[in-house]
Amino acid sequence: MKISVVGAGVVGCAVAYELASRGARVELIDPRGPGRGATGASAGILAPLVEGHSPALLRLGMCSIAMWDDFIRRVESESGQTIEYERSGTLHIALDDAQASDLASVAKALESAGVPHTVLDRRDALRLERGVTERTAMALLVPAHGFVGPLPLVDALVRAATARGVSIVQARATDLDQIRSDAIVIAAGSWSAEVVKSPQPFVKPIRGQLLSLSMERRPATRVIWGTECYIVPWREGTVLVGATVEDVGFDERTTAAGLRGLLNTAVELMPALEQAQFREARAGLRPKTADELPAIGRSSTMPHVFYAAGHYRNGVLLAPLTASLIADLVLDGRERPELADVRPDRFGL
Repeated sequence: MKISVVGAGVVGCAVAYELASRGARVELIDPRGPGRGATGASAGILAPLVEGHSPALLRLGMCSIAMWDDFIRRVESESGQTIEYERSGTLHIALDDAQASDLASVAKALESAGVPHTVLDRRDALRLERGVTERTAMALLVPAHGFVGPLPLVDALVRAATARGVSIVQARATDLDQIRSDAIVIAAGSWSAEVVKSPQPFVKPIRGQLLSLSMERRPATRVIWGTECYIVPWREGTVLVGATVEDVGFDERTTAAGLRGLLNTAVELMPALEQAQFREARAGLRPKTADELPAIGRSSTMPHVFYAAGHYRNGVLLAPLTASLIADLVLDGRERPELADVRPDRFGL
């Protein structure tokens, strides 16, 4: 069976890899090449239990995060590459009483759901992560969370996929009728509606800007999360700070205002970052649907077309689950229960 995957972000690469792992002949089509869109401006946080996710998105996130350890082992083994990946948790910081009240509500919800977590006062938070600000009023540790390096992950996925015969086609898919495959998977992010020529776009681009900094020593051992930004410290000293949420259409430029806001809030959370070296700034367009849930599954209007699009801010987190769901559906005709909340036909697709 020949399958074309349109879009080579983390979702498209994961889908192509999974399909090839199960014996399909796969081509991966993207005009810019792997990982050059929203994935390149992602911090790779694996944290389904934050940001007030809907029950449906929480279910998807929890299902996917349970797959990550095995997913990383497979990709590292088949690619021969090491991927930056840690499940050391997230530490959420409250800087005042209002933020502490909000954080206490999150902790209460986690307790009701039976999710392991620890509420810390200022002294215990500073003992756990010495680099956080003295202004910390309260902190919440969620140990199940973690992060992955998105670009190292994409590089490894591409290497593992190509070793299994996946071909990379650097071209724009403007006419699906010209693609000669048994099945086509649309994973083109914010450009997915354009690819299928949808009269009413089901995804909306939301710009996210990201800062990459560098320090001689790692400033923290886990993701630090504040009200206005998050900080992801890699082992070798890279520090990612993200991310803005901007409705600016298909504008992928970084801005002084966006980056200044990220830097100011990051330094507020971890004062030592004021001495960090600036490495680069990135911006990506995250594909947001009306209900902030992705569209995953079979098209109701084009029998040989499947969707794996609209993941918004959760593309990295949901990549293993999406790949597995698509492979089951395309290759085996198996429609798993997780697809009930993300059916493309809810957007008329």
